[in-house]
Order: sequence, then C-alpha cells, then structure tokens
Amino acid sequence: MKMKGAEILINCLLEQGVDTIFGYPGGTVLDIYDALYRNGKINHILTAHEQGAAHAADGYARVTGKTGVCFATSGPGATNLVTGIATAYMDSIPMVAITGNVGLSLLGRDSFQEIDICGITMPITKHNFIVKDVKDLAETVRKAFYLAGSGRKGPVLVDILKNVQNDECEYTPAKPEVYKPLPVSKQKVAAATEAIKQSKKPLIIAGGGIISANASPLLKKLYESQDCPVAYTLMGKGCVPDSDPHCLGMIGMHGTVAAAKALTQADTIIALGTRFSDRVALNRDMFAKNKTVIHIDIDNAEIDKNVRSDIHVMGDLYEALTTILPELERADRHEWLGFCKKNKDEEKLKKDTNFLAYKIISTASEMAPKDIPVVTDVGQHQMWTAQHFHVNKPRLFCSSGGLGTMGYGMGAAIGACFGTGKPAVLVTGDGCFNMNMNELSTAVTQGTPIAILLMDNGVLGMVRQWQKIFYGRRFSQTTLEKKTDYVKFAESFGAKGLRIENESQVQGVLKEAFDYIAKGEGPVLVDCRISPDENVLPMIKPGMTYDTQLLKMEEN
Repeated sequence: MKMKGAEILINCLLEQGVDTIFGYPGGTVLDIYDALYRNGKINHILTAHEQGAAHAADGYARVTGKTGVCFATSGPGATNLVTGIATAYMDSIPMVAITGNVGLSLLGRDSFQEIDICGITMPITKHNFIVKDVKDLAETVRKAFYLAGSGRKGPVLVDILKNVQNDECEYTPAKPEVYKPLPVSKQKVAAATEAIKQSKKPLIIAGGGIISANASPLLKKLYESQDCPVAYTLMGKGCVPDSDPHCLGMIGMHGTVAAAKALTQADTIIALGTRFSDRVALNRDMFAKNKTVIHIDIDNAEIDKNVRSDIHVMGDLYEALTTILPELERADRHEWLGFCKKNKDEEKLKKDTNFLAYKIISTASEMAPKDIPVVTDVGQHQMWTAQHFHVNKPRLFCSSGGLGTMGYGMGAAIGACFGTGKPAVLVTGDGCFNMNMNELSTAVTQGTPIAILLMDNGVLGMVRQWQKIFYGRRFSQTTLEKKTDYVKFAESFGAKGLRIENESQVQGVLKEAFDYIAKGEGPVLVDCRISPDENVLPMIKPGMTYDTQLLKMEEN
C-alpha cells in the first residue's frame, strides 16, 4: 500500500515493537508528529529538553533490554541529543535517535536550523544514516534497529529529510530481523576451560556485557560450580546479587577493599564483558601482572586494548558461557572463597558509618520498594550508591559509567519508570540536579513516581574531593553557593518536597517518601543536607597499583 514517509516511519517503529518514544517536536518533524498523533498506538513522552529525551530512552533501554527511541527536530534539537547519544555509546546501550532535517532542495545551504547531525555524531554512534529518498526509509529504519540491538549494542541515528516525510511510496510490512550470534571458537573455549581448571585462586570480573547478553543465570552457574568470588564493574552492578556470598562488590578506583585484595591474591582473572577501563585497570601495565587473564568479550577491539590477555574468547557472552560451562567440572575452592569472604566481613566491620550520606543511602537500600530501578547521576553520590545500595537483579541499576554524564539522572529515571511500569529511586547531587532539574516538570506532568534523594552538600563533591587530596585544598570553583530551597522548588513544580538534616530524621522521611511513590502519586524530592567533607572511600589514585593502595589501607 502507498504511504507518506512519516506514516512509513511510524509503521516501521511498530514493527520493531516500539511502545514508547521520548522526544520534543519542531519544524522539521511536524509530519512525523502528525503521523504519530493520527496512528495513536505509540506512547510519546514530551520531555523538557531533548537531552532529557535521549537520557530517558537510555534509561528505558537499560531496564528493558529493548532499544530506546527518541525524537528531535533539526539544528539545536538534534545537537541537544548529542550528549545522550554519547552516553549510550560509551555504555553500549541500544538506542535509535530519529531527527528531522531540512528538505533536499535546502540541504547544504545553511538553511534555518540545518545541521550536519550525521557528521557530528559519527564518532559516537555505531552507525548513522541520512535518508534523502522515501524509497530507502523503511529499510534504513529496520537496519538501524538491527544494528542498535545486535553485537555490541549501541546508539544509531537516522536523520530524515523533510521531503522524505511527505513523499509517498509503497510500504510492505516486515518482521524484525533476528540477530544470531556467531559461534565461539572451540579452540579458544578449550584453552579458557583448561586455564580455569588449573587455577587455584580465580576471580571473576563481571562487566556490563553480562547484563547486555542476559547472561546473569549463566554467570551464577559459573561462580557456583567453580567456588569462585565475583567482583563487578560499575556497569555490571546487578549482574550478581549484592546479597550473594560469592559477591565481593564493585572493583575499581572506589571499589571494595575485599575486591582489591582478591585481585592482588588471585592467580587467574576471568574477565566477562568488561573493557578494563582506566577506572578498573588503574595502571594497565601493572594490572593483573603475573596472573593468567582470560578475557571474554563480544567486541574484538577490546581484546588486549587496555590489558593484555593470555587467553581470549570473542563472542556473545551467553553463547560463550553456554559453550564453556559443560566443559567444566565442579571445583572445590572453599579455602580461597573463605579467604575472600573473610575480607568482605572484616571490611563491613571496619566501615566508617558515621557520615550522613551513608546512613541515608544504606537505609534507602533497606526501605525502598523491592526490585525497582535505582538510577544515579555522576559524582560522589554515584559511588556511594554503587557501594551501599544493594541491587539483587540485573537491569535495575542505571548510571552513566563511560562518559560520566552529569545531568543524566532525571531523564534516565523517567525512562526507567516507563520501561518497568514501577516507581524508581534517583540518587543525585545538587551539582547534577541543577543540570537536569527541568525534567522534574516532565515527571510531575506524567505522574512519574520517582523518589529523588538529593545529596545537597553545596559543592561539586567529587571534584572538590580531588582538590582536597591532590590540589592542596585549593577549592577553585567547586563551591556552588546556590540559594535554591529545593523543597520549595519541588513544590513549585507540583512535586512533594521533604528534607533530611540529621540522622534522627532519616527513617521517618524516607518512609514518607517511599510510601508516596508506592501510591503512584508522582515524584517526591528529599533534600538531604550533608557535609561537604563527606568523602568517597576507599579511593585509589589513578596510576597506582592495587597492591600499593592496599598497603596504605592497612596502615590506616
């Protein structure tokens, strides 16, 4: 049947199972929005800003495993998506960003709101397309979704010229192409399984690839059958339950001491779906030196890029673990696991629990409705949440890891709510919240039940912490001096506002906040007044080795 390009687009989105779009209309996408209105089968969430739409699509994708979708008009609308696209790219999140552009006759003439968004986003997308002919539209959209959701997942941009949206051509429905992972190398699998069998003290480092591949059940079989401890990266949080006795918590610059000690003592590192970023492999020349490194990842570009591997298996993690597990016999490493558990228990006893941020986040972990998404912005509060907010299922933790995007949280929390159909918890800081506070209006308008725990210390906490430790306490431009009353601000937007100023208020205020979102009445903001001198510890300086840092920890 013949259809206009805008109608073809909407029908292709329905083919791909799209039920929710986040976006902001403008001149070059009016035909698309008209087709969306007339079709009426897809829920569209109007955000306050296009960056919020991109982050919402990202949060939706993280909690559902589906490809998130966002719309924007040309020019500034398209460029406002860039930070959200880059955030998704760094964390391998499937997203399709659809932008409009001027008509073909105006292209290249510096027309009103014309921008080369494909050129701008080329380094931060898996691929991008500019559609100049309506006959190419359906196939391009289908290809975009296939690319976003296959292999190492990531964002794809489709820029559709205005004339394409109006032009007509034949549309034939089609089913989405199913991604079939390539089989892993039997030779590489044999080498990996033999190395695991020979290992006396293996340590699994689980990254975001486990979650992306839906391989958490297989990871559980691996660490249980091998009596093996597991440390996760920030992107891997949730792939192993924090409550599991095999779990040592997060590894890296602000990871647990138990994970760091396990790394120094292990003889074999089994790295699953992680790229050994500089926040994990702080000194890549010394990281895992004199240890056997087994690296399993879907992206060949990550093999030996940051850390050399002795054995690598390239392929989808679900496929790889499905192949490896039958080749392994049950192992007894109770002494090694016992050593790691002992370190974990000792760390709990030594933990400094006097600062208020710890009290708030650990209490929130206990009191929040179970199995709801936990979202963070970026900074001290992000690390405190990773350390102290227990997550026991995959796809319930959303945070910008690779790009470290301040302002990510509100949009992502909105997306996570729509993706799960549940309330969400957002842990943010006053620095981050001032970058995305406009999206509180979106949450109020949509009645989105988000408990916003705003760690209000009046400073850019993580940057200030670095200035304190490495720059002789020269606090250059990290004291915010905002006069904002966040409770009144929340109430002026139509949200509920609460405040915590001391430890005695923590339980009561959090109960009120979580009761409020459990009723689905919309967002609640809790202004948590904490000290600017509450730091994220432990902290390993970049370039140091875990062994050196552990010596300092023992001295303290």
